[in-house]
Amino acid sequence: MTQQTDKLLVEIADYVVDGKIESKEAMETAKNVLIDTLGCGFLALRYPECTKLLGPIVPGTKVPNGSRVPGTQFELDPVQAAFNIGTMIRWLDYNDTWLAQEWGHPSDNLGGILAAADYISRKNIAEGKDPLTMEDVLVAMVKAHEIQGVLALENSLNRVGLDHVLFVKVATTAVVTGMLGGTKQEIINAVSNAWIDNSSLRTYRQFPNTGSRKSWAAGDATSRGVRLALMALKGEMGYATALSAPTYGFQDVLFNGKELTLARPLESYVMENILFKVSYPAEFHGQTAAECAVNLHPEVKERLDEIERIEITTHESAIRIIDKTGPLHNPADRDHCLQYITAIGLIYGDIVADHYEDEAAANPLIDELREKMVVVEDKQYSKDYLDPEKRSIANAVQVFFKDGTATEKVERQYPLGHRFRREEAIPKLEEKFLANLETRFPEKQVKEIYEVSTNLETLKTLPVHDFMEMMVI
Repeated sequence: MTQQTDKLLVEIADYVVDGKIESKEAMETAKNVLIDTLGCGFLALRYPECTKLLGPIVPGTKVPNGSRVPGTQFELDPVQAAFNIGTMIRWLDYNDTWLAQEWGHPSDNLGGILAAADYISRKNIAEGKDPLTMEDVLVAMVKAHEIQGVLALENSLNRVGLDHVLFVKVATTAVVTGMLGGTKQEIINAVSNAWIDNSSLRTYRQFPNTGSRKSWAAGDATSRGVRLALMALKGEMGYATALSAPTYGFQDVLFNGKELTLARPLESYVMENILFKVSYPAEFHGQTAAECAVNLHPEVKERLDEIERIEITTHESAIRIIDKTGPLHNPADRDHCLQYITAIGLIYGDIVADHYEDEAAANPLIDELREKMVVVEDKQYSKDYLDPEKRSIANAVQVFFKDGTATEKVERQYPLGHRFRREEAIPKLEEKFLANLETRFPEKQVKEIYEVSTNLETLKTLPVHDFMEMMVI
């Protein structure tokens, strides 16, 4: 008797093979995600704690016609290249974000997608075949975003203590298997193994263990996706009821027996509604608080020693993830602290990655202000956060002084990177990309990369291996 394959596995495979991406908005947004994500990676290359993890597993290993790592001279096998790219782009917590019952960063999948695309293209050229184009990469990005993001709508990994990068692994596995020419059955086989792998525990994102693993966890997940895809293409078997098998399937073992479901059909909804971190490298639930604090800076900067109380009004998810008191032990801890983010904005009128480093954190004024902060939930904020028509990420900040005066209560419902503020955000997103390019490349190379990357029609026709060649330093 043949087992009936879990419906979710089939739905994902059908989408990867048969799904047509016809949304112009999704493709234009994917182009913006591409430039923003790569830019975040280039900026991260300034930080030795990131670059120490990059390169081949065994130093000196050469892979002729391998996958390039943008912004470096590394040429690696596609699995390790995916780890490198995925780690770079997530290191500073500055790439795109998706918020629902589960949270995450769908552009993390670009690690696996770009590494696989460069590998496939260079292999095809060597065999006299046509390379992939950047349009293929953009379509794969839309599909990976959709798989990860729709899974996140109603399936909360965080509530069972698991980390969201499991959805990265599933999405990368599915899409890369398709890019490699896998059949529906091979995609099912690969994706079933991704679920069976389990997931890393969320403990490295949460008090009291927040640490730098959260910056390479997605690189690990997307690289595993490439590995599982390559195995499936060699004929490695899958597991039809990897999710639903009684006692031993994912749902019974790790999801409290609850069924994993897709809340909506797989189309291009997630890419169209993705959230960009335009202004500040900070956990996304704190982005609007950062905007409020920076807005208040001119009014409070000369009166910081007169502050009696700071009220932060927020939503339930922010309280669960980034409401932290007491010592913060490292940059990964600080950029996931609502109070730290708000304090930096009030003190400096800006928030940059260096503000999370030990030198900046030594300013005693930061902790003095944190101790004066009160965090309260607004039930309407929490409701609007989950409303599919709104998906707000609201925060408000108000500062009270010892003399009885107070600032106005500054509120932001939607951060700059929200779909409702796209028109305002894109020019600033392109400025962010240009600034990030300038941290890594000489002027001529900056100009070439920027011009081809910001024009969708030009970018779509470019062979992947040529695009990757442009970013070898």
